[in-house]
Amino acid sequence: MNQSEVEIVIITGMSGAGKTVAVRSFEDLGYYCIDNLPPVLLPKFIELIEGGIDKVTKVALVMDLRGQSFFDELFKAIDELNETPASRLKIQILYLDAKDSKLVQRYKETRRTHPLAKGGLPLEGIQKERNLLEEIKGRAQQIIDTTELKPLQLREKIMQRFAANDRQAFAVHFVSFGFKYGIPIDADLVFDVRFLPNPHYIEDLRPKTGLQTEVSSYVLKWKETKQFVEKLTDLFDFMLPHYKREGKSQVVIGIGCTGGQHRSVTLAEYFCAHYEAKYNAYTSHRDINKRKASSR
Repeated sequence: MNQSEVEIVIITGMSGAGKTVAVRSFEDLGYYCIDNLPPVLLPKFIELIEGGIDKVTKVALVMDLRGQSFFDELFKAIDELNETPASRLKIQILYLDAKDSKLVQRYKETRRTHPLAKGGLPLEGIQKERNLLEEIKGRAQQIIDTTELKPLQLREKIMQRFAANDRQAFAVHFVSFGFKYGIPIDADLVFDVRFLPNPHYIEDLRPKTGLQTEVSSYVLKWKETKQFVEKLTDLFDFMLPHYKREGKSQVVIGIGCTGGQHRSVTLAEYFCAHYEAKYNAYTSHRDINKRKASSR
């Protein structure tokens, strides 16, 4: 039997959050994909893999509320595998989420009925589902918030995260955001930089962003910024290796200011540049253009 490691990704999450797009993305990455595998059949499927299906090294399994009566079996199977030292399987859970308002909108656009609504309002089914999936979300190694993502953007995010897994790499994703627009729900760590001097009050800098040298130089020149960067670097230097050692493939670090245009963008770019030699480091700036859009 080929003793190479087998990666199994369990795709789950809220109905309407993008599981169909996700499984198609994994197919494009070369994963062997199964949609709606009942959790009770997971141990049998794993037996087949460990019993000689040598060519299968990457598997993606969609499990959702269509198999809700078997969800306890999923936790049992994962726990048993994790307690088996000789297992060559690496299992992680990818949980797809979105805000209730966006899920309701998607159901209305597709004219579909929520599986838990039973003739009622979509929101009622969504809230029931969120409660039922609370435990599995808490056990997920990766969470993606698809509220603001188009299908192509979700596909790109999955490609980015799981292509890194093929290189057996550890990725750090720095996300800038504005607190006025809410905290990213897929962030593992969130840091508030609203106490730093704000370029918004400098007339020449107000329309610019932290991607421009004039703004980043202004943010980084202050004593309190330098102290904060030093302390946060010490914290990251301590935490990130431990996340990697525990098997996390990616850590999402949110850095927020008021509007997500100046300070948070500057620091996200700074830390990405600082760590890109050591990890697969990425940035995304969720709210960088929202102020411009709202002023049109």
